[in-house]
Amino acid sequence: MEPFQSSNTADFTKKFVILGMIFLLSTLVLGLVGALEYIFPGLLKDFFSFEKNRPMHVSAAIFWILSAALGSVLYFLKEHNHAELKHENLVKLMFYILGFTFVIILITYAFGIFGGREYWEFHPALSIPITVGWSLFIFVFLSNFKSLKNQPIYIWMWFTGAVFFLFTYLESNLWLIPEVRNHLVKDMTIQWKSYGSLVGSWNMLIYGSSIYLMDKISGNKKYSFSNIAFWIFFLGLFNLMFNWGHHIYTLPTQPYVKHIGYLVSMTELLLFGRIIYLWKSSLDTAKKFSHIESYRFLLAADVWVFLNLGLAIAMSVPAINLYMHGTHVVVGHTMGATIGINSMLLLAFIANIFGKNKTGEKTVKTGFWLLNISLFVFWIMLITTGFIKTYWMHKRPDFIYTELINNLRPYFYVFFVSGLVMTIGFVMIIFSLLKRAVAKIANTDKQ
Repeated sequence: MEPFQSSNTADFTKKFVILGMIFLLSTLVLGLVGALEYIFPGLLKDFFSFEKNRPMHVSAAIFWILSAALGSVLYFLKEHNHAELKHENLVKLMFYILGFTFVIILITYAFGIFGGREYWEFHPALSIPITVGWSLFIFVFLSNFKSLKNQPIYIWMWFTGAVFFLFTYLESNLWLIPEVRNHLVKDMTIQWKSYGSLVGSWNMLIYGSSIYLMDKISGNKKYSFSNIAFWIFFLGLFNLMFNWGHHIYTLPTQPYVKHIGYLVSMTELLLFGRIIYLWKSSLDTAKKFSHIESYRFLLAADVWVFLNLGLAIAMSVPAINLYMHGTHVVVGHTMGATIGINSMLLLAFIANIFGKNKTGEKTVKTGFWLLNISLFVFWIMLITTGFIKTYWMHKRPDFIYTELINNLRPYFYVFFVSGLVMTIGFVMIIFSLLKRAVAKIANTDKQ
């Protein structure tokens, strides 16, 4: 695979990635504030309460994933086609629509303006520009190749991820219809189903980009046309439709839907982990070190795939899930997937997009190890506090909540310190990559 050098001086694919990193920095700051509020209950409650901080933190994390994934897909699509994108003006428009809307959403949270559902708690009117922006993404994507026939698997993954995201995002807003909103079980089922499918949709964008990057590093298209890659695609597509099953164990729905959904979700993770393992085993030393930073992030994602897979297997057992549901164990599973898998993969893409830089290589490496070691401690603390809370709720039903919090306080201190170290690691990586991004865009402008 020959590299493609863009000559575009206003490359909005890179600007999407930069925007994503800014949202990641916001996520980290808001996360630290939230952790402090566990240690000091009521901290900042008069002007920045936990009710505001939590949706800001969650939304900023989602915007990091979406922005970086969009930028990576469009950048890699240019490389795949060995040509600049058609309709670059629409990419620019999409950037401003989505970027402006994401910022407005965070501002409305800060002012206590809500009106949506969990994870999408912003006013429903702001769903309109998101829908428009994502529709532009689909149009630009489809206009940049003639046919899906004989395309590598990452094109199929990008295509289905883009289309299904729009479909499930619209589905997540069905609660605006009174007939849905006034029926509790129907409302909750659609809400959790759509959110699970949204995660599956952006996973398709990220996993597709991962396979593209592995082919790029190896210098051939062995993995994007392999049988296992197509198995990942079909399982991922099925996952889009059913991976939400574990969310509804407590709802009166058909048991087979729940069990099939989690089985497929775990199988997809297992196959994805296997393809990274086989890929790294086949690389020679020269190829590894010519893309050392991306290679390192891909390997970290592989480790987190298997760690999260183990937790997912435990959570898939209904009897265990009953105790885990609504505790920090679920948060730990989410953090393992969001930071350990998705963020590691996105950072691998970004390191590749902005290239290797000798001056920042040591900083990125140090940040990488700080990030992963502290993330493991952070993850363990979430799981531990989740099980302790479960024990108190089921074995001591007459407990006083403040007594539970006091008993968990030592774990919260470790939770905060590990989060602080993780933030330092992230910041070291992000600022090094941002410095490269600015330098690369400036060099492009001079050409």
